[in-house]
Amino acid sequence: MSATFRPFRPGLTGFAALMLLSAGLGAQEPAARTPQEILGAAVGKLAALIEPPADAAPKTLSATLRLVEAEGLGPNLAGRSAQVAFQAPDKLTVTVEIEGRELQAGRNGQELWVFAPGKKFGVVGVPEVPRFRTRPDSVATNALPPFKLPLPREQLLLLPLMFQLEARPAEVVNGERCAVVRGVPQPQAREAFKLPEGEFTLWVRESDSLPARLRLADTRGHRLTLEAADLKLTPPWPAHTWRLQSGNLFTLEKVARAHLERFFPAAWSLLNLRVPPLGPPTGERRLLAREGAGRLELHDGTRVLFLKGSPEEMGRQHGVLLRREVRDLVDKILYGVGVGSSFEKGRWFFGEIEDAQARLMPFMDERYLREMDALALAANLDREEVRLANFFPELFHCSGFAVFGRATADGRMYHGRILDYLRGVGLEPNAVVIVHQPDYGHAWVNVSYGGFIGSVTAMNEKRISIGEMGGRGEGRWDGKPMAQLVREVMEKASTLDEAVEIMRRGPRTCEYYYVIADGNSKRAVGIAATPDTFEVVKPGEAHPLLPHAIPDAVLMSAGDRYEKLAERVQAGFGKLDAAGARRLMDRPVAMTSNIHSVLFAPETLDFWVANADSENVASHTRYTHYNLAELLRAAPAEPAPVTARR
Repeated sequence: MSATFRPFRPGLTGFAALMLLSAGLGAQEPAARTPQEILGAAVGKLAALIEPPADAAPKTLSATLRLVEAEGLGPNLAGRSAQVAFQAPDKLTVTVEIEGRELQAGRNGQELWVFAPGKKFGVVGVPEVPRFRTRPDSVATNALPPFKLPLPREQLLLLPLMFQLEARPAEVVNGERCAVVRGVPQPQAREAFKLPEGEFTLWVRESDSLPARLRLADTRGHRLTLEAADLKLTPPWPAHTWRLQSGNLFTLEKVARAHLERFFPAAWSLLNLRVPPLGPPTGERRLLAREGAGRLELHDGTRVLFLKGSPEEMGRQHGVLLRREVRDLVDKILYGVGVGSSFEKGRWFFGEIEDAQARLMPFMDERYLREMDALALAANLDREEVRLANFFPELFHCSGFAVFGRATADGRMYHGRILDYLRGVGLEPNAVVIVHQPDYGHAWVNVSYGGFIGSVTAMNEKRISIGEMGGRGEGRWDGKPMAQLVREVMEKASTLDEAVEIMRRGPRTCEYYYVIADGNSKRAVGIAATPDTFEVVKPGEAHPLLPHAIPDAVLMSAGDRYEKLAERVQAGFGKLDAAGARRLMDRPVAMTSNIHSVLFAPETLDFWVANADSENVASHTRYTHYNLAELLRAAPAEPAPVTARR
């Protein structure tokens, strides 16, 4: 047998969809007698359903799909179900339930739509709406293609010849007697379709050759079982069935279709987010790539990005060296989490964030805008995507502390920072330690994520460290973005008093709390700030929200987490060292959303960073040790590759 195959890379989940569809959609004749005949007949009927002949009217396929088993494919997939309906060439509806809330989505020709019944809110994506309010020319002119077969029809017909098939005893599934076929792809099938090593088992209803169940298993321990219930083929549904029309029943907003095109794959990717744990530290330090005066290194399995020069130079270095991470973060944060939040709030995300942008822009440092724009250009993203993504830190909620003097075993200062924010939404795979060496201020280290130029967790070469905690007041945007105000402290402050004055001067947005420590003077303060108020909480002082006055300690948290933090500091008072200070951040002081935890020792410029993985909050993963002074003077670990990472 010889054939030329077009490359196709579905992976395990895509293979599931391919095999489910190819297992009898549109079948109307009795079940075939051999496995090859079953699969061959089903493939032909799939082709007729997805791409019907010119002289045949399309049919509507409807079903309830249930993911019965998803072993090794993520903790959030098994048990999910969806009601789907499809009609060639360009009509589709899907209804799912996410965390107890129903969400409907669909395509009707060149329109995409999403509806949240619980919020009585829906959006229709149309091509004529600009992607960005600030860019009237950002209209996406591409046409959505019709749904197509994953392979040319003649190649699909060869599928039965490319699998080792065997019949298994018939079974009853959902009250229907089913023929059962087991298949193993032959080597040429695995190579042509980029399939993992493994097998599939297919249950096909004998009454009409429609699929009842599909199971996939590969040699890596992944196992997926999908059931199709209430599977029907009917004459075409009426045209109005595929549209989203509100009348006076709910709010319906027209939005840029391009945003919904990005939302669907980004949201799907979040369902199976995997971040493996770090292994034991080995002391490995390796250069990955270099761009101008910047470079990307790997330290004990963690990324360390070095940026140096003008705003344009640092932006270009960032975008080139972390292009993959920056693009992934923008997809997941703006289009996955951001657009997805619209259907929880009942308000269109891009409308909200662009309103905030319009009010923040008059207060933003022009150098930071230049850096963001250079980053966007280097990462091949739209300028507005990077700017809007950089507003996300405005929503952080966290804890922090500083202990020193009598509170610690040797009098050293330790500043702990717990970031509790959106764990599991795509930030973790893009974690990076960024060493900034701007040509206009102090060098500093930013514990961050690819694509963010501001900061919420940082320390500078002058031994000033800072961590932020979000409060209330969302919507009060007439001031400097919080993350860029933190960066201003890092680049301009040499003392605690200078840092406090920068924060006091602002102008500030919303409500935030900060812990700022100074390793030179061995002083630390807490700050409670809104756009209108500014309170400094000194060590050993009580505050209505922070009632425990502990000498040589500043504690910032809330509720039971604050009580537990105070209890731990009091229990370890006078005995705390670096290891003990890190243990202060363990659960339940850290929330289940704890995405990174950092301990600074500003006197020596040491710091320890822990990032969350798929199984553990950050405070319960491995801490990696760094020293800012060493990072600033260290030469690259080895000669740089000829080209940067792509």
